[in-house]
Amino acid sequence: MEAPIRVLMITSEWPTQEIPFAVPFLVQQVEFLKRAGVEVEVFYFRGAKNPINYFKAWRRLQRQYKYRWNEFDLVHAQFGQAALIPWPKRLPLVITFHGVDMLGYLSHTGRMTLQGKLLVWLGQMVAHFADAVLIVSNEMRRNLPASIPLHMLPTGVDLASMPCLTREEARRQLGLSLDERLILFVGNPNDPRKRSSRAREAVDVLNSRLPARLIIGWGKPHKDIIALMYACDVLVVTSLQEGSPTIVKEALACNLGVVSVVVGDVVERLKDIDGCEVVADDKPETIAAALERALRHDGRIRGREAVEELDERVLTEKLIRIYQSIIGRSKPAIKMQDHSLASSRSR
Repeated sequence: MEAPIRVLMITSEWPTQEIPFAVPFLVQQVEFLKRAGVEVEVFYFRGAKNPINYFKAWRRLQRQYKYRWNEFDLVHAQFGQAALIPWPKRLPLVITFHGVDMLGYLSHTGRMTLQGKLLVWLGQMVAHFADAVLIVSNEMRRNLPASIPLHMLPTGVDLASMPCLTREEARRQLGLSLDERLILFVGNPNDPRKRSSRAREAVDVLNSRLPARLIIGWGKPHKDIIALMYACDVLVVTSLQEGSPTIVKEALACNLGVVSVVVGDVVERLKDIDGCEVVADDKPETIAAALERALRHDGRIRGREAVEELDERVLTEKLIRIYQSIIGRSKPAIKMQDHSLASSRSR
């Protein structure tokens, strides 16, 4: 029996006591890798856009792993700037860019900020030294040199764990009215890039002709967010920036209609799905009109079928194959087994 792949995962975002429900898509990826037989150790540091935090994390990692590098086969940096921490490079390096780490920060007017330009430059720099670069949406290609081979690996959805709830059951479970039209917004209302205010404005416009209530899903366990998707009538996305918003894919998995501005990969995700719409502009009136059409849509949302290829099990196998390919190049003597979730469960 061959040895499992051993991964040191470095990330600047991870659940903490203060933010217990952070980055559920990343936690899910780690869980699925472990189920598939991959050994994963997570090194978390809080970047918070502060260079001093990155230096402290670099120093802590050098001390903590000084005599442990041979315990791992590769390093996987989640979020581009996390790839600065394991320098000098001792092991094959995988980098996943998730959004602003390769798209940069935009101001409220939509212009790239100086900090955003620096983020993109740093991401481009570390990408040149990576053995594999993963992106979650095609939008990121424009900021990466064509000479760098890219792997498209969006964040996934755990389809098997999705409960089967009717709208009435979900509303009773959450204590919500059975008679109201409910519009779901998921995101930190204090994050200007999520633009919850734009969603509120759109719902205010909508209410002049069709009564509906906006529900904010934030700071809740992931299972409660999923229950909200079953309870609500439509999801609205107004973000200024996204990479590959997991919330859209989860909504589709729950067969919940989605109205979104053009952001991340939503155009690709919502293409040809009746009851879902990508709006032509981000004016409240335009969003409100799309929400009205979605709320009046009678047919079934065939969303789950559209995201079957994004099942976390499928994406985990793809990620493992990427790991195997760079280990094979770096350590020719090692031939890693292509673990699958099915095989891990049969042991």
